[in-house]
Amino acid sequence: MKNILSTLLLCFVLLGAHAARLDTVLVPSAAMQKAVKCVVIAPTGTAKLKNLQVIYLLNGYSGNHSDYAKHMGAYLKQQADAHHWIFVCPDGNNSWYWDSPIDRSFRYETFISDELPAYVDAHYHTLANRSGRAIAGLSMGGHGALFNAIRHPNVFGAVGSMSGGVDFRPFPANWDIAKRLGALDTATHNWDAYTVQEQVSQLKNGELAIIFDCGVKDFFHTVNHNLHERLLALGIDHDYIERPGEHNWDYWNNSISFQLLFFQHYFDKASKP
Repeated sequence: MKNILSTLLLCFVLLGAHAARLDTVLVPSAAMQKAVKCVVIAPTGTAKLKNLQVIYLLNGYSGNHSDYAKHMGAYLKQQADAHHWIFVCPDGNNSWYWDSPIDRSFRYETFISDELPAYVDAHYHTLANRSGRAIAGLSMGGHGALFNAIRHPNVFGAVGSMSGGVDFRPFPANWDIAKRLGALDTATHNWDAYTVQEQVSQLKNGELAIIFDCGVKDFFHTVNHNLHERLLALGIDHDYIERPGEHNWDYWNNSISFQLLFFQHYFDKASKP
């Protein structure tokens, strides 16, 4: 019995030693003159692997870089090893992932779509082009993923949103948005220009692989459904899913598997000659 327990313990240690790695790194931002905390989940044997595909995951309002690791870390590690993916989870700092037009210290679009991919590509053996990058997020991060991907299709080839705040204009007093854009009644142009609902007008069909979803009991359900209707009217191909659920981690822990399956299909298609 003692030998059996010793063998099982040894197997457990060996498996743990060869599991995907989770690190917290400080990524410098010249645009904001500070470093941003990011969780990086990399597959086993990263140093020996080549052309790794990267999925950027953006946290929601009041969250931070550690949210995905806390709530779905084991699943993401398994996915990293299974597909040789790197997951990068930057701290969103309640920024909505814009370059704020009124606060020069908040330049998170520059960070997400320029500085962060450059850092990741320099420190890991990535497939350093849009065919090797996807970006997704939840709530505020869902808005941020779509906003950045639409504006930077040369950087990201696929994008996903879970319960995204894709049109925040119905919520003018919430989530520090006025601090970054100005008040709705005096800075209406900013509120229009910085929302995903209006940004999609610049999309060309097929330019991005797009998936987004929302629970039917979520307070963002109506704006997500409206975005779906807008994309249909514009003739932009996309996957949209409504399912039972609310604005919580129970929903997002279910949703993430559909998002990653979509990205797997995108990466597989993009890798073919």
